[in-house]
Amino acid sequence: MKFIHPKPGVLMKGAAVTLALLVALAGRAAAQGANEPVILLSPDSMWKQKHNLRICADPQNMPFTNTKREGFDNRIADLIARELGDSVSYAWWPSRRGYLRNTLNAGKCDLVIGVPVGFDPVATSKPYYRSTYYIVSRTDKKLGITTLDDPRLKKLRIGVNLLDGDYTNTPPAHALSAHGITGPGVVGFAGFYDDEHHPGEIIDSLAKGNIDVALVWGPLAGWFAKQSGVPMTMTALPDSDSADLPFAYSVAIGTRRADRELRSLIDEILVKKKPEIDKILMEYNVPTVGTTR
Repeated sequence: MKFIHPKPGVLMKGAAVTLALLVALAGRAAAQGANEPVILLSPDSMWKQKHNLRICADPQNMPFTNTKREGFDNRIADLIARELGDSVSYAWWPSRRGYLRNTLNAGKCDLVIGVPVGFDPVATSKPYYRSTYYIVSRTDKKLGITTLDDPRLKKLRIGVNLLDGDYTNTPPAHALSAHGITGPGVVGFAGFYDDEHHPGEIIDSLAKGNIDVALVWGPLAGWFAKQSGVPMTMTALPDSDSADLPFAYSVAIGTRRADRELRSLIDEILVKKKPEIDKILMEYNVPTVGTTR
């Protein structure tokens, strides 16, 4: 499938895959992560006593996490720690290639918050939310686009987060190509933070009228749309639009496979604290779909 090239200056650097986009790339990312050995380090018995709850996280990845602990996953980590009677510390590492190798598998932390259910390199908990990709447009434009089959898309300027090549591209980028929507009308935007770019640029561009439509992973779309101050209309992409990759994913917490007791405790907390978790997600304007599974 042809890779859709972004305009100069917005293509991401390197062959990295962000943890945020792992949520949207479960199948593809799992294949990459499988190259990192899964190390069984901590015995279950360590969780019978209170201790420091160590979280693996990206230091600059809003609205998920940052070093100021302002993200919704930071808030959920605090909630889990309170239930366990533990304090929280972080092993910070940019969510790029090698993320798990340098954090969870190196024994520097015990939980990875925000991975797709079934993500192969780790064992995953019960999901704590389910979201999808959204078609986002300015409300004042009244476009009313609900599917990638809409013929107007071939004439509009469409923003999409892109990675480094077709094999690791995002589901909307693959779907656009499958629908014959390519060329200069498709504008690529960064999917992770670096010195020059950040994921919110796609919504910034939409707010300024530089693009007409954006296809964005739900938590990013909801957060940055809220931050923009411009009324946005968000419509969930139906999974039927993508034959190879679904758009909707259930999101969970990852542990080492050996940490069965910890994972069981996390499952219990996620069920018990679901109303509080849902409230946190609402505060960050995270759109959810269907039921978690």
